Amino acid sequence: MADFLPQFTQQLINGLSLGAIYALIAIGYTMVYGIIGMINFAHGEIYMIGAYVSLVTLTALGAQSGVPLPIVLGAALLVSVVVTAGYGFAVERFAYRPLRGGPRLVPLISAIGMSILLQNYVALGQGARDVSVPQLIAGGIDIQMGEGYSVVLPYSRLAIICVTVVLMVALTLFIQYSRMGRACRACAQDMGMSNLLGIDTNRVISFTFMLGAILAAVGGMLIGLSVGRLSPFIGFIAGLKAFTAAVLGGIGSIPGAMLGGIVLGLAETFAAGYMPSQYKDVVAFSLLVLVLLFWPTGLLGKSRLEKV
Repeated sequence: MADFLPQFTQQLINGLSLGAIYALIAIGYTMVYGIIGMINFAHGEIYMIGAYVSLVTLTALGAQSGVPLPIVLGAALLVSVVVTAGYGFAVERFAYRPLRGGPRLVPLISAIGMSILLQNYVALGQGARDVSVPQLIAGGIDIQMGEGYSVVLPYSRLAIICVTVVLMVALTLFIQYSRMGRACRACAQDMGMSNLLGIDTNRVISFTFMLGAILAAVGGMLIGLSVGRLSPFIGFIAGLKAFTAAVLGGIGSIPGAMLGGIVLGLAETFAAGYMPSQYKDVVAFSLLVLVLLFWPTGLLGKSRLEKV
């Protein structure tokens, strides 16, 4: 029992960092659903592409000796954000906009097809095997918790938590006070009335896809630096988990996506720490079923009223 508290604290740190990644991806799902009522199932592949773009940029800049680490990381983040924002725009423009007025099943099939396309596109271009990511953020904080016991807080996981908190605060302020944020909230309330009031709803929807892609790109770069390896297939499972987090927290609610990501990350990490690791997904999805049994709209979700 003496090592219970250090182990618990270590799993808590790991769970918070994993949940922060899920939250970054889940926001993309929840923003798109909140505005157009559809699920972007290609979003996990956008996350994967962001991770690969950052890896390519890091490799290119790493070959030049003497480049300071903050400049290397900043450049990788900037390139990843710009490229994935373009992919987010393309997914909305070609996979969703032409089908927006049709049956809801049609855009869903289109999004799944786009997901498979992007996954195989990266696999053909970069290879299907795992690739290594340079561990540029090495080391960590060693916290002593009694004689012979300590907890390690890696700088890479600390960066995940800190960056996520900053982005969440910035996103909340942007949605609340900016002109585009007010337009997003108006479109989420009533798309038809927003059109009548002169809001360019196509522009707002494209912006939402791009903003979700940017957050996913940040998550992709951070998880690559933390885990140290990537493959073209990481987007599927990460997207599925993030979608689960969005539903768990209440899809359509940005605070719900944040909460759902943290809850799912903690549940998965503690399950892997105290149970056989193969049960972690069982625990995560069982938690989703349990929550939806008692809160059908999720922890912070609200019922959507159909307008007639």
